[in-house]
Amino acid sequence: MNVNEHDGQEKQAGDGAQVSTGTPNDKAAVPDVAIPELVIISGMSGAGRSTAAKCLEDLGWFVVDNLPPALIPTMVELGARSQGNVARIAVVVDVRGRRFFDNLRESLADLEAKNVTRRIVFLESSDDALVRRFESVRRPHPLQGDGRIVDGIAAERELLRELRGDADLVIDTSSLNVHELRAKMDAQFAGEEEPELRATVMSFGYKYGLPVDADLVVDCRFLPNPHWVPELRPYTGLNEEVSGYVFNQPGAKEFLDRYTELLQLVATGYRREGKRYVTIAVGCTGGKHRSVAMSEKLAARLAAEGVETVVVHRDMGRE
Repeated sequence: MNVNEHDGQEKQAGDGAQVSTGTPNDKAAVPDVAIPELVIISGMSGAGRSTAAKCLEDLGWFVVDNLPPALIPTMVELGARSQGNVARIAVVVDVRGRRFFDNLRESLADLEAKNVTRRIVFLESSDDALVRRFESVRRPHPLQGDGRIVDGIAAERELLRELRGDADLVIDTSSLNVHELRAKMDAQFAGEEEPELRATVMSFGYKYGLPVDADLVVDCRFLPNPHWVPELRPYTGLNEEVSGYVFNQPGAKEFLDRYTELLQLVATGYRREGKRYVTIAVGCTGGKHRSVAMSEKLAARLAAEGVETVVVHRDMGRE
């Protein structure tokens, strides 16, 4: 990656270099610099990091692939000196060693000290899905060494555990194709203005497993199941009759009201802590009736509160 040299009066960029603030006592400072937005894309090898990066590139982000973590602050500083030409930077990072991870942690602390707005997008996937992907391209996992693919996946998952916990947005790509992943990235980053909080409300079926990217999980199995009503069984929670049946049950409307109030409290805390994304998983047995109906109503309530909301029905139509 070649970087053009700047005026010789400017201090050469390097690890830990400070972003110029244009103070009157610093003649070499760049006045009124705009610090770029920063997104760090990481996650499991084979989970779709390259696809996510290409999506951001198509949206006009300046994307740097495989940048050593120690150089991230330098990249941000150079973007700040571009006079607005590089307003949004996305960096793809894969963590393949303990020292590499330590460098990333130091860089994140450096960025926080400089008040740089940074977001971490973590691409997750199940072991089975990752094994299938590596076997389909007949390539070894970067960390498997002399072992098996599953050994490399386990080692990488352990290395990334802390970073995953710090992520602002976790996307599970186990059941997503390339186009569906791009749609998820577009939904999060294609807006004209950055909202304070974005929510994904996802219905799911417990019999198919919990969504691994859920921040909050809601269980609707306390409500009677429309599956056992013959005339409602063929339909989904998108059907007005099914939705009406669900919300006419004792406790359904009260649950929606009180959980919405709880989410208002949580959303306030998320905004205060700088968390911009939340995934709310709403589950029932098969992910067809109750969870779908509740997800639609809950998403409508959030949207009315000013939260940009996307609804995903993970398991609807799966049976």
